[in-house]
Amino acid sequence: MTVTLMWEAAAAEGRGPRLLEWAREQAADLPGTPRRREFLTAPDDRVLVLTWWDAPYAAELPELPDPAPELVRRDVHRWRFVSVSVQS
Repeated sequence: MTVTLMWEAAAAEGRGPRLLEWAREQAADLPGTPRRREFLTAPDDRVLVLTWWDAPYAAELPELPDPAPELVRRDVHRWRFVSVSVQS
């Protein structure tokens, strides 16, 4: 089974590039090795990190922590998904 962890944060005013850099550093330091890591950005300085793991849905998996309060304008959102199909 492939479990995908999604981590999304909205950067404080003007802090989008720094938040993205911070997220990349944190993802590189996660214990274990995910199958894949992907970093995305969106308008309003939002940063999204997806990590894919070979694990059962309820497995204890390493997640990105919360960034320092000065980097974000609201709480981080986290979700967990299971892949059901891939199409290209």
